[in-house]
Amino acid sequence: MVGLAVGRGTGEEVAAVFRRVLDRLAQLHGRRVRIVRSPRTYHSYASLRREGGGVERMRELTRQDAAHYEDFCRRQAAAGTGAVFRTAINAQSLYLVRQRLSAVKVDTLSAGDATLLLVRDEAQGFYTGENQHEPGVLHRATTFSRHTTDAIVAFALHRARALWPESPVERITLAYKYHLLDGALEDWAAEASARHGVAVELFQPDTVNRNLIAHGLPARGVIVAGNEWADIMHVVLLDRFGAGRQENHFTENAHLHPDVAGLVEYQTVHGSADDIEGTDSVNPVATIRAAAAIAERHAGCSGAARAVEDALDQLAGRGVGTPDVGGRHSTTEVVDALLDTLRPHPVPGPTTPGDPAAPVPGR
Repeated sequence: MVGLAVGRGTGEEVAAVFRRVLDRLAQLHGRRVRIVRSPRTYHSYASLRREGGGVERMRELTRQDAAHYEDFCRRQAAAGTGAVFRTAINAQSLYLVRQRLSAVKVDTLSAGDATLLLVRDEAQGFYTGENQHEPGVLHRATTFSRHTTDAIVAFALHRARALWPESPVERITLAYKYHLLDGALEDWAAEASARHGVAVELFQPDTVNRNLIAHGLPARGVIVAGNEWADIMHVVLLDRFGAGRQENHFTENAHLHPDVAGLVEYQTVHGSADDIEGTDSVNPVATIRAAAAIAERHAGCSGAARAVEDALDQLAGRGVGTPDVGGRHSTTEVVDALLDTLRPHPVPGPTTPGDPAAPVPGR
């Protein structure tokens, strides 16, 4: 069983791509997958603006979307669902849910012998929090906690050890604007270092940038970062790792709250693209890759990710692509070509399930 949450903009088109690819992969591997869609279509930022009604109306719809999506995630986790695929929705609603469910975004970037595990803190900081309004003034209140910080460090360490089982994790780099937090985050980092038996080093984001420029990419690096830095730097890191355009990438969000521990949300990196809604021109590659990851990690389709990459390589060789990558094909034509090209990729041995999210201790 796989959850599906759909937002406005190109959400319906992206969701259709996801269904087609996941269904085809399941068929090729003799598996059955049930997709459970959330009954609400969530707003994008552009669709909220079109609603009218001013700030209060926008705030109310934001709250409604956040409450509904949080409930959907909780229900899916309670039903034993391991994965949800979500199209883009309004960030303000989304980050309210990520704060409440203690989420982190996980990316593994590789180039040659260098691998970077990037864990983005979505549970605290400026991206989370609540707004208060008065005439001509907006106050945004954000929260940091020792508990959440330690849980995220614990998750990063757990994921790093799973990623490199034969190599000890020597250090975790924290990239936060900690000079704004009265020294509290520095104390919490020291406590986490002592608790987990690994060096936890706290740096300003610009220092992390300078180190990456001066010393290059680490052979095995772990960075835990506030989203204020990581969101901006993601495109830069993709470029430095030779990983291509962000529109072709998906990412995963692991929930650490014990009520939903083990539930992983997959998403494309690109946004809702309201400006091309209904034109059948949205780039489907990130969605195709997300469907393959879910098929392999959560539906027992061994080799699905490799099979999709082989098919995408063949399409690229034939010049099949959407206009944003220099092609002349529609979304539907790209997906049709992919499904015609797709063949099972034999993989010996049992399927390795996706790494479950570690629960937040003591919650």
